[in-house]
Amino acid sequence: MRHDGTVSTYVRPSIDAPVFRDADGRVIDYGNRWDGPPPDDTYSVDTHPERFAPLHTIASALIAHLRDTYDVELDEGVETAADLRHPSSFEVVRAVRMRPNDPACATLTVVFTAYPGIYLHAGLLNDFHYPVCGCDACDSTWQAEADELERHVFGVVAGRYRETVERRELDPWIGHSFTFPEGSSSGGSRESGMSPERFAAAESILRDVSEGWHAWPRAVGRGLTGDEGASRDAGRGSSRP
Repeated sequence: MRHDGTVSTYVRPSIDAPVFRDADGRVIDYGNRWDGPPPDDTYSVDTHPERFAPLHTIASALIAHLRDTYDVELDEGVETAADLRHPSSFEVVRAVRMRPNDPACATLTVVFTAYPGIYLHAGLLNDFHYPVCGCDACDSTWQAEADELERHVFGVVAGRYRETVERRELDPWIGHSFTFPEGSSSGGSRESGMSPERFAAAESILRDVSEGWHAWPRAVGRGLTGDEGASRDAGRGSSRP
């Protein structure tokens, strides 16, 4: 779908997703399992976390696209997972930091976990998880998580992402917001463990981008093709299984 008449060069890779069956041999229709509240015994149970493995393929495609399209520097190594505000609870198998060559643009660090899933660190202070929860009760799908991952990545790239930090009852309060053509989303949380040094550094930097992080600059020789957040939908529609 186009929002502004432009086309993106990003195409979600084709995924040959495996089929999962329950104990009786019936195909599990993830995303549509529960008509009402999930059964109590499905909470905190991850029967098939491997269903999220396609997120690694999609994250790798996003990294390659951003590397080839924008004026960025890449740092690859599991040590870059230290960018996360909170360490991953799973083993880190790969991590890539993408630093735009403009300090007014937000950095992205993509962390691949053995779960398998993706952690995304955006800007200075905010982490996003895909999936947030993969338990049977939540019934999430890799497709829904991929939608969110792409949506957040291209929101940052297009300069539609803002971070805030302030003091609330002595503790730091960290916030974020995304603005998309079809609406907006935001969130925040108290961060009692943040050091005074990190708070002060973030407060100083974010003061200079108080209206939000800027759009990433294109690599030299790359034509401007419009808002990547909108054009992601066009690419996804042509490649999604």
